[in-house]
Amino acid sequence: MRDLTQGIRARGGIGESTLRPDGTLKVSGEFAYASDLWHEDMLWGFTLRSPHAHARILSVDVTEALRTAGVHAVMTHDDLPAETRYGLEIKDTPVLADGVVRHHGEPVALVAADHPETARRAAAKIKVEYAQLPVVTDEKTATAPGAPLLHPARDDAHARHSPHPNIVHRQPVVRGDVAAARELADVVVRGEYEMGMQDQAFLGPESGLAVPAEDGGVDLYISTQWLHADRRQVAPVIGLPEDKVRMTLSGVGGAFGGREDLSMQAHACLLALRTGKPVKIVYNRFESFFGHVHRHPAKLVYEHGATRDGTLLYVRCRIVLDGGAYASSSPAVVGNAASLAVGPYVVDNVDVEALALYTNNPPCGAMRGFGAVQACFAYEAQMDRVAAELGMDPVEFRQRNAMAQGAVMPTGQVVDSPAPVAELLRRVKAMPLPPERQWETAGGAPDLRALPGGLSNTTHGEGVVRGIGYAVGIKNVGFSEGFDDYSTARVRLEVVGGEPVATVHTAMAEVGQGGVTVHAQIARTELGVARVTINPADTRVGSAGSTSASRQTYVTGGAVKRACEAVREEVLELGRARFGPYHPAWATAELLLEDGKVVTDGGEVLADLVDVLEDAYVERELEWRHRPTEPFDLRTGQGRGHVQYSFAAHRAVVEVDTELGLVKVVELACAQDVGKALNPLSVTGQIQGGSTQGLGLAVMEEIVVDPATAKVRNPSFTDYLIPTILDTPAIPVDILELADEHAPYGLRGVGEAPTLSSTPAVVAAIRQATGLAVRRVPVRPEHLTGT
Repeated sequence: MRDLTQGIRARGGIGESTLRPDGTLKVSGEFAYASDLWHEDMLWGFTLRSPHAHARILSVDVTEALRTAGVHAVMTHDDLPAETRYGLEIKDTPVLADGVVRHHGEPVALVAADHPETARRAAAKIKVEYAQLPVVTDEKTATAPGAPLLHPARDDAHARHSPHPNIVHRQPVVRGDVAAARELADVVVRGEYEMGMQDQAFLGPESGLAVPAEDGGVDLYISTQWLHADRRQVAPVIGLPEDKVRMTLSGVGGAFGGREDLSMQAHACLLALRTGKPVKIVYNRFESFFGHVHRHPAKLVYEHGATRDGTLLYVRCRIVLDGGAYASSSPAVVGNAASLAVGPYVVDNVDVEALALYTNNPPCGAMRGFGAVQACFAYEAQMDRVAAELGMDPVEFRQRNAMAQGAVMPTGQVVDSPAPVAELLRRVKAMPLPPERQWETAGGAPDLRALPGGLSNTTHGEGVVRGIGYAVGIKNVGFSEGFDDYSTARVRLEVVGGEPVATVHTAMAEVGQGGVTVHAQIARTELGVARVTINPADTRVGSAGSTSASRQTYVTGGAVKRACEAVREEVLELGRARFGPYHPAWATAELLLEDGKVVTDGGEVLADLVDVLEDAYVERELEWRHRPTEPFDLRTGQGRGHVQYSFAAHRAVVEVDTELGLVKVVELACAQDVGKALNPLSVTGQIQGGSTQGLGLAVMEEIVVDPATAKVRNPSFTDYLIPTILDTPAIPVDILELADEHAPYGLRGVGEAPTLSSTPAVVAAIRQATGLAVRRVPVRPEHLTGT
C-alpha cells in the first residue's frame, strides 16, 4: 500500500513545514488581538487592587466614584449576584475580596465607565480602610505554631491529608530502601537549591470584551487557554447556566500557563450584566503582573548516592513550592514535581517529598514546565556534582544512568515508548562548538554585541572566560493523575465553488503554538483535499481542554484525526452507494482520498469527490481520549500517573566576565525526540522558544517579592527583565523522531521539555567557567563576584 503522507506532502499535509496563517499578520502588526476588540457604545472596566499583601477590609466607600461623570457602575464583593469564589481545582479564590485580602494586588472593586481613564480616576476615589495582618511568606512562617491560617475553613479534598492547613498539597514518592542503599554508596552528595518566581511575560496583556445578549446571557470574547474551563467557573459567579455564557477565543498574545486561570473574565461579565452594555477590560503591564499566576518559586534539598563505578544507588529529596495566596493548579504542580523529581535516570531507591504552601505571596500556578522545571534544575546540578566527585565526564555519567524504553519510574510506571536519553546526550555533545573568542572581528575591534554586557561597552574581552554545560530533562505530556483528559473536533466535508472543502471546528485555544496549522495538515492528510478552513474556537463545539501540558497536538490533533477518519468512511460509503456497481474496486480495494479524488491503493482514480458529495455534505463531531491514568498513592506515590513522557537535552556555551559578573550565552544547542514532527518548522520554533524561556530563568527573570511585606517590587518590564533578540544565542536543534505507538502519528508533545534542561545547562556552563557553586536562579552578577 502507498504511503498517503508521501502522496500529499506537496500540498501541506503532515510532515511538511507549512507556514502559519497568522504568522505574517503578527509580524506586520495587522493581527487582531483581544486588546483590539471594539463594540459600539461599549464601556471600559477597571479593577481596584489591594496595596497590601494581608489585611482585613474594614470599610469600602464608593460614593465619590459613583458621582464621577461617565461612571456607569461600581461593584464590590457585596454586589456579587451569585457564587463569590472560583478556582481551577479548588474554589478558594474570591471574585472580589471578601473582607480579607491575601496578596498584593488582589481585586477589591470594579468600575465601568465610558472611557478607560475615567474608570481609573473613579477607582482611585474608592476609599478602602484596611487593618494590616501578619504576612506568611515561607515555610517557616506558614507552619510555625500560631501562624495565621490563610484559609481556615478549607474543606477541599487535599485538606484531609495535608499536614498543616497552610500546606495546599503534599505528595511523597517512595520506592526501594534508601537507608540500605546509602550504606552501600561510595559517594554521597547533598545540595540545597533555590529558584525564584518567574513570570510568563507574554507580550499581549489580559483583555476581553463582554457583550450582554437579548436572551439574558452574555457573550465573552476573550484571550484564554481554556474556553470551557473559563465558562465553568464564570457561569456560577454571574448566576447563569452555562448555555447562557458563550465564549469565543480572541487573538492571544502568548500564554505559557498564565491564562489558564481567570483574570478579568468574570469581572467583565459582571459589569456587562450590571450595566446592560458591552464592557471591555484591558490590563496594562502593571495590572498584568498582578492579574495572573506565576511559576512557583522553590527550595529544594537533594541527596544522591552512587557507587565508585558511577551507578546511582539512591536519591532523596524535598521540594517546597510557594503556591501563594490561592491554590490555582498547585496540587497538580506538586504531583508533577514529585513524580519527575529524579529525572530521566534509573534509580531503584527513591524517597521524595514535594509540597506547596499557602502564603501571602502572589498566587502561583501553571507555567511552561509545570513543576518539572524546578526539579530539573536541582537534579541536574546534583548529577554534575556527583560526576565531579567520581572524576567522571558529566555526560558519560548521565548516559550510564539514563533510562530507556522499559525503564521503571520511581512511581512504578513503566516507560512504554522510546526514551532515548543517552542518544540525545550523545547527539548534543557531538554538535560542533562555536568558535573561541567569537567577538573578535577581522578589523581587530571587538563586536560588543557578542561580549558579556553587550552594547553597554563594559569589556573588550578582558577577564572573559568560557564554560560549557550539559543537562537533560523529562517532562510528562497531557493532564495526569486520573484527569479525564479529552478533546473534541467537528469536521465537515462539502463542495464549495465546485471544489471539495474541509472545515475543522474545535475549541482549542491558539496561543502561538501553531495548532491551527497542524489541524489543517491533518485534514489534508486524512481527507486528501487542498482547501481546509479552520473555524474560530468557541464553546459552540465540545471542549478541547487547555492549551497546556504539551497536549493539544496529541489530544485535539487526535480528535481531528478521528473525526476526519469518520468523515472519510462516510464519504467512501456514499461513493460505494453511487458508483460501486460500476467498478469492482469500490468493494475490494483499499480506498483513499487524495487530490480531491477517490483512489485505490494502486493509484487508480475511481471518482471525483465533487461527484461523490454532489449537493450533500458529511459532518462528524467526535471526542478523543488518550489512555487512562490514575492518581498517585498519597502515601507511596505509586501509580500510572502520566500518559506520555518527552525528553530534551541541551549543551550551553557561555562566556562570563568574572570581574563584573556578566554572562553571555553564546549557544544553546538542543537535541529532542519529538516522536513525529508534524510540522518541522513549528517544532523547531517551539524548541527554540522553550530554550529561550529557560535561558531567561537562568540569568535574568524573577519577580522580586519583599520578604517583610510580601509586596511585589518589580511589576513592569522596566524592572522584570526578559531575553531580547540580543540576549538570545544561536540555538541549533537536532530533531529525533522515534514514534510513540500509542499516540496519533507517533507524535510526542514538544513545547515544554526544552524549557526544563536549558536552565540547568546554562548554569552548569557558568559553574564550569567560574568554578563557583551556583545554586540559585536566576544567577545575578553578585553571585559571581561575591559583592
